[in-house]
Amino acid sequence: MPSRPARRPATAAVLGLTAVLVLSACGGSTGGADEAAPGGAPRKGTAKVDLSPDQKRIRTPKVTSIAALVPRKIRESGTLDIANSAGAAPPLTFYATDDTTVIGVEPDIASLIADVLGLKLRSHTVDWANIFVGLDSGKYDAGVSNITVTEERKEKYDFATYRLDNLAFEAKKGSGWTVRGPKDVAGRTIGVSSGTNQEKLLVTWSKRNVRKGLEATDIKYYDKPTDYYLALGSGRLDAYLGPNPVAAYHSATTGQSEIIGTYSGGGASLQGKIAATTKKDNGLVEALHQALNTVIRNGTYAKVLKRWGLSDEAVETSELNPKGLPKTNS
Repeated sequence: MPSRPARRPATAAVLGLTAVLVLSACGGSTGGADEAAPGGAPRKGTAKVDLSPDQKRIRTPKVTSIAALVPRKIRESGTLDIANSAGAAPPLTFYATDDTTVIGVEPDIASLIADVLGLKLRSHTVDWANIFVGLDSGKYDAGVSNITVTEERKEKYDFATYRLDNLAFEAKKGSGWTVRGPKDVAGRTIGVSSGTNQEKLLVTWSKRNVRKGLEATDIKYYDKPTDYYLALGSGRLDAYLGPNPVAAYHSATTGQSEIIGTYSGGGASLQGKIAATTKKDNGLVEALHQALNTVIRNGTYAKVLKRWGLSDEAVETSELNPKGLPKTNS
């Protein structure tokens, strides 16, 4: 589930890291509608992460038969215009140590797609809402930015999945509590990013608690990670709900926070899925779908996820427009 982007941060200030660090692999456990598996430190295992502008991305060959599926206008342009939101979410999409170059697992996945299609990747770093504005207008060919498949979004967009969607509650280290379901956030102060599926989940849980006679959750909204990390550290927030990869990365690399609960973005009976997103019926999604299945089969996809500590969120195959998160949550 994507979080809204922030203004470009100073990378060193946000991460407190050197250019090369050791990142613990993220956990991938999920819970049901009323059960969020309690989390702790990320799972054992490490992967070296290069935060320099010179990424030396994993590459893969062009597949002519799949490239032929790309709409003519895009093929003739020679470029694949991909929108992403950056600056808020290591290891998804964020800035390298030069505070200019966009890096992360999402740009790496986009690069693999472009390789298979024989196109030059042209990335566009924009605010979260402007990803969809650009898709609607045709300015961008696709969005690769931790976008979750939802039934509402399927009315306007086509999806080719490439990663599981898991959420995490992140709290100050040593907080002494866990989140297993809605009752655990009753009366708590929880941060979230506006307009996200995380927000929908939190609002739904709070309303459910009130109906059961429990206290509502005090929901606070944040755009920048520096702000909600400061709030966590000072005790103004009990926890922050965001994408699991982001929480796991931050807790593993700083040691200042911990994951106290994880939850599937799709609910009890549905595992949420992250997908490459394109305007509905523009003719591109089949090429994206086959490109993703190509890199899944040839192993480059697995190498990218391992590089960023996200192997636990891998999918076995890319799906076209699978069942998405429902329009409303009970």
